Amino acid sequence: MTSLWYYARTFLYCWQRHVNTTAFYPVAKGDVLLSAQQLSCIRQERVLFEQLDVSVSAGQLVQIAGKNGAGKSSLLRILAALAEPDEGQLSFCGRPLSAVKADFAASLCFIGHHSGIHEQLTARENIRFWHAATEAVAAVDEYDLLGKLGLAGLEDVPCRMLSAGQQRRVSLARLWFSQRQLWILDEPFTALDQSAIAMLQQHFSQHLALGGAIVLTTHQPLTMTFAELQTVELMYRW
Repeated sequence: MTSLWYYARTFLYCWQRHVNTTAFYPVAKGDVLLSAQQLSCIRQERVLFEQLDVSVSAGQLVQIAGKNGAGKSSLLRILAALAEPDEGQLSFCGRPLSAVKADFAASLCFIGHHSGIHEQLTARENIRFWHAATEAVAAVDEYDLLGKLGLAGLEDVPCRMLSAGQQRRVSLARLWFSQRQLWILDEPFTALDQSAIAMLQQHFSQHLALGGAIVLTTHQPLTMTFAELQTVELMYRW
């Protein structure tokens, strides 16, 4: 019965994406989207963390905290299925992640510490690429979006000529049209000024209100209050 209900929800999710530009997510707000059990990670013979449990529910923001070298980025890559834990397992929508990799990938937007942009392309061209790659249903006005992100007048400038903060804004632009339920973001505030950070946090709030989920790391404090905020503190181990 559980399996039948899962496939029925997945079918409805895919159908809704094709007939409606409003995001419809496969997991209802408040339900567990991604869970990790007994995770252990070893890098260069040093244990970063062990027997770690993490649960991410729809509508929740999970902040991974800790000093440099504590394993925050390693944990994000494991949660995004980009790296394997030394021990432990991941579940998505209540099923082993290994059994639903395609569904997980279709629900994930991962932005790492690096911008991930093609520096030879313009901001508009990067957005067009991401829009096509994510199969976003809703059309996107590149000029309007980039203007909202403080990049008016720079839409057709090769990204290699932009500052680090401007490149970061181009990278984050995909969050405005990706329609993915789970966002995993490594230091999204890097190189951003206070106004851009405030705007991004407001967008986080909107995503969470719609039933999205966010896992992030940041050295800067969150300046907004998020009702469903969980902090996972990683201790640095020698």
